[in-house]
Amino acid sequence: MLNVRTIIEVNSIIENRFGDDRMSFESVPLESTLDRVLAEDIKATKFVPDFNRSTVDGYAVKASDVFGCSYATPALLTLAGESIMGEHNDTQLIKGQCTFVPTGGEVPLYADAVVMLEDAEDFGDGSIAINNPCAPGTNMIFRGDDVKPGDSVIFAGKRLTVADIGALAALGIADVTVMKRPHAAIISTGDELVDVSGLLSVGKIHDVNAPMLCAAIIDAGAEPWFCGIIKDDKQAIRIAMVEAIKDCDVLILSGGTSVGVKDVAPAVIAELGELMVHGVAAKPGKPTIVGSINGKPVFGLPGNPVAAYFMFHAIVRPLIYSMLGTKAKERSITVPLSRAVPSNHGREEFVPVSLRDGVAHPIAGKSGLITTLSCADGFIRVARDCEGLNQGETVKVTLFGR
Repeated sequence: MLNVRTIIEVNSIIENRFGDDRMSFESVPLESTLDRVLAEDIKATKFVPDFNRSTVDGYAVKASDVFGCSYATPALLTLAGESIMGEHNDTQLIKGQCTFVPTGGEVPLYADAVVMLEDAEDFGDGSIAINNPCAPGTNMIFRGDDVKPGDSVIFAGKRLTVADIGALAALGIADVTVMKRPHAAIISTGDELVDVSGLLSVGKIHDVNAPMLCAAIIDAGAEPWFCGIIKDDKQAIRIAMVEAIKDCDVLILSGGTSVGVKDVAPAVIAELGELMVHGVAAKPGKPTIVGSINGKPVFGLPGNPVAAYFMFHAIVRPLIYSMLGTKAKERSITVPLSRAVPSNHGREEFVPVSLRDGVAHPIAGKSGLITTLSCADGFIRVARDCEGLNQGETVKVTLFGR
């Protein structure tokens, strides 16, 4: 019999045992940092931008010189030169003068606004008519508007985005200190399993969990290592686990976690280390295992692909994020249910749903069918003490993906 624990209890056990485990740091080139977790706070050491810039093609002016002008009564200014892209403009603007500035060009000293080109007229004799007034700061980005030296830009624990990489580039940071990715080993068990490239005979099925879990591991920020398919043989599984645990940070077994004659994973984990959890009050996912070997976390996920997916999401993914010094984030949306969802199993239930017309539609399907997930946009969680959800009831849908 399984001694089931709630998902909250399981995560508490995992946190108490492995919550202080952190990966070490490494420095990687900026262009390789997408989705990596920042290991240290980033503070600006320079002004960005480092000079006053124009956001339009136009004329740099003193705003007081063009106050109250119009097409009927333009302000007539003297052209004092132009800014060249990529070059310093050492002009010091005085009253009654303007300079031409291209988009992104440096605005000269003492200019405090830029008039758009279409609001001005060049008479060709060094005189520029300004037809529209502008306030100080118009069409300008001032030195340090983005960041100033000492400003905190990105904090440790942030999973770097495309925009973050742009910010780091603006600061001139070519190499970034990030957390090393955890190595997560996967062992698939089962006499019935065949590699996805193999030919099936009667009674055989493709190994769905290995490629699915590899993708989930990458998505969580770790590096997968598939150790192969092992038959339902205790000694073979033991040897595979002993070898895998040497070179990984997390070990994941797929299949062999129930209480059947051939389900040997619990016994092997107990012999090699400690069996901490065997049974989770969740549907699907009841026969899930959590253990420790050589101080490293070991998870036994059910062979049922849908159960394996949800248990990875619920208990393995948060630990990987914790090892990276950050927390898993979920995107969610609150919408009404299209139909009632019965649930009286005494276990928390994960129900895949599709989203159409602002409504969550539960996807009917038997628990072992992976297509119930591939057709879904997300899932809802039904509490273990809940007897079901009513049609039209508002529910929180956790969306797939980041």
